[in-house]
This record gives sequence, structure tokens and C-alpha cells, in this order.
Amino acid sequence: MDSPFYPKRLKPSARKESSHSLKEVIESMLKVYQIQGKYEETFVSAHWEEIMGKPIAARTQKVYVHQQKLFLQINSAPLKKELMMAKQKMIELINKHAKSDLIKDVVFL
Repeated sequence: MDSPFYPKRLKPSARKESSHSLKEVIESMLKVYQIQGKYEETFVSAHWEEIMGKPIAARTQKVYVHQQKLFLQINSAPLKKELMMAKQKMIELINKHAKSDLIKDVVFL
């Protein structure tokens, strides 16, 4: 029932065939500009506290990734030794969180 006071209800428009989601556009842009790898490398630094937890993040001075190697500078010797022994588990945890095979090795500075 249409009235002069209320406009007609419009049906939601369907997505056009030529349109893409924002995610698809960003992914293609990263590939075109060849910065996908760099974007993934910064993921670990940006999410370090979320991945490893506050206690480890608080004792970490530097975190960066270069050529699938994670470089860490830890200011606690006991924590550094513990992380060295759990290196493979840490790699698996980071790769699981990143949902890709991002890290192959960990280097302690």
C-alpha cells in the first residue's frame, strides 16, 4: 500500500556482475604492485603481542621478518633460551595465525 507520505520500498539492488569485493580488490592490488610479501612480513610485527602474548611481547625489543626469517631481539636471557628450544612450535603458531607459510626460520639477535 503506497501512500503520498511514505515512499515506495525499493528492493535491495543486486551486486553487478562486474563488481568485486573490497578484499578481492586489495589482494589484486598487492599482487599488481608486488608488495604481497612485504605486507605479510609486517603482519607478524603488527600482531606480535596477539600471537605470543603480553609477557613475551613485553620482553621483545625488535621483531621483523625478512625473506621468511623472523628476527627477534629478546631482553631476557632465560626467555630467549626457552624460545630457542621451542623454535619450531613458535614457527607453527605464527604460520597458523597468519594462515600462510610465512616463517621458515627464527633468528635470535
